[in-house]
Amino acid sequence: MATSTVEDYLKCIFHEQERAPGTLVATGQIAAALDLAPASVTAMVKTLADSGLVRYEPYAGVALTPAGEQLATHVLRRHRLIEQFLVQIVGMDWSEVHGEAEVLEHAVSERLIERMDEMLGRPSVDPHGDPIPAAGARLDPLPRGSLLSCGLEAPVRIARVTDQSPEFLRLLERHGMMPGRRLTVRARDAAADTVEIVPTEGPPLRLGQRAASKILVEPAEG
Repeated sequence: MATSTVEDYLKCIFHEQERAPGTLVATGQIAAALDLAPASVTAMVKTLADSGLVRYEPYAGVALTPAGEQLATHVLRRHRLIEQFLVQIVGMDWSEVHGEAEVLEHAVSERLIERMDEMLGRPSVDPHGDPIPAAGARLDPLPRGSLLSCGLEAPVRIARVTDQSPEFLRLLERHGMMPGRRLTVRARDAAADTVEIVPTEGPPLRLGQRAASKILVEPAEG
């Protein structure tokens, strides 16, 4: 039953669960994320439940079963390896590859994915900092902190960028705010909707709080 539609649903549910671990994903969330009618989503979720890929509780929400999580992780592995291949080998910009990978993830063979992984040197993350699971492995949870929630003046490193729209990624690239960048958050001003950031190299800058919430960080080592 691993059609592209099924894979898209499972991947969507996985992402929503990742943002709010331990909670059921409302069908309305899935409909909004996939830009589908709620009735269509409900029908599909019931089909996925009958196939043993999700657990569905009417009027409450849905969660992946172990089988559904395994398939979702499999799709994410393909997606993220393709993104890394397009950047590292093909030379595309990190802001261009998400849409391409959305299409190719359903078409590539496992033999080709394995060859890509080997050519890339078995990368652990894609260009946006998303972890690339090994074949058959589970994914690590998201870093808990973002630029909106980390401690002030605490050295951190950008780990992941959760918004992969081309416009947002180009904005970050203009400011050098890409995975691996080290910085501290000097101040937050809720009234002005700003977060003041001081990179270890380069001038200070300000981001809106919504943008800052999409940049996940982890403590900087060394």
